[in-house]
Amino acid sequence: MGIQQNFFQDMAEKISSKLPSGISQCREDVEKNIKAILQTAFAKMDLVTREEFDIQAALLAKCRERIEQLEVRVKSLEVTRQ
Repeated sequence: MGIQQNFFQDMAEKISSKLPSGISQCREDVEKNIKAILQTAFAKMDLVTREEFDIQAALLAKCRERIEQLEVRVKSLEVTRQ
């Protein structure tokens, strides 16, 4: 979760640094608001973390391997029945 918070904080700082100099006095408030907006927008996108993605990719690879093993087994059983 820390990496995610750092991401939003970094984005908020980058965006607020591009604001006109007259707004610099309320920079902290602007950063907080931008951070909140970004968090809300990303939450609505229903994204997954890299860790969750990697776990699912590994699970899928195991399933594919098992399916291939079962296909070979089924073919060998079909051959022996004939």
